[in-house]
Amino acid sequence: MKHLAHWDEIAPRRREAGHLAGSWRDLGTAAGTWSVGLQRIEIDAGKWSTPAHVEGSEEEIFYVLGGSGISWQDGEVYELAEGDCLVHLPEEKTHTLRAGPAGLDVLAFGERKLHGNTVLPRAGVAWMHPSWVEVGGPHPWEREAAAGEPEVGDVSERPQRIIHVDDADYVEVRASVDRDLGRSAGSESTGLCHVTVAPGKEGAPFHCHSAEEEIFVILEGGGTIYLGEEQEPVRPGHVLGRPPGTGIAHSFRAGDEGMTYLAYGTRDTNDIAYYPRSNKVNFRGIRLIGRIERLDYWDGEPAD
Repeated sequence: MKHLAHWDEIAPRRREAGHLAGSWRDLGTAAGTWSVGLQRIEIDAGKWSTPAHVEGSEEEIFYVLGGSGISWQDGEVYELAEGDCLVHLPEEKTHTLRAGPAGLDVLAFGERKLHGNTVLPRAGVAWMHPSWVEVGGPHPWEREAAAGEPEVGDVSERPQRIIHVDDADYVEVRASVDRDLGRSAGSESTGLCHVTVAPGKEGAPFHCHSAEEEIFVILEGGGTIYLGEEQEPVRPGHVLGRPPGTGIAHSFRAGDEGMTYLAYGTRDTNDIAYYPRSNKVNFRGIRLIGRIERLDYWDGEPAD
């Protein structure tokens, strides 16, 4: 099935430099996503995930799959454990992660935005309006390694942007419990929900989006994914990418043990969701739902 991948089938990429070390799996690319990405990062015990950084325009959401560690944010330190969710807004806190003695396993969801910098290869600089930066030289990870580990002080009380799944706002919809991790932790341009579906039941109704892109990660249990006229069994570790504008609807049905998955997606006020089983259309930006009485097309054009 196109856009369906399993993390065990994706070769990890080792990234190491000084105090930075871990194995990365590019789940988003494997699942065929366009405007968003997803990495599984297994950070070595006692090591750090990335150079301390802050994004200029992209929002990031992390979910802790296992292990323990700390979130380092502008010198403040916060404890992390399995089931925690972190939201990092652009142009806010400089951040990175450090694994505990058993390592730290996280999912990193983020946007893919084109950055408007212009490279001048002969001059050896790139415009980053209103200034410019050097092009080339040592890799950023090498530079971070040379700077040494960030200073770690006492653990602080966790801010609102770090939340455990059990503490997130939730609703019971049909036969599922939807915990809104993203909004509970203050995300703005993207969202992340933790969804538990009862045995034999369906999660969100069969639908597709015009503008919003989604990624789903199966955490527990299993069942069936329905994608258009196709269906495929899924188990923990399966990742499904749903680019916008395909016109191909999807839904999940839990097996005998139920199913738990993460649903990540963009938020677009121009998005329209279509439900082919009921012919309903949800104009999400204006919160208006209607029903189409007739769909009559020929070769992609409305019939006369």
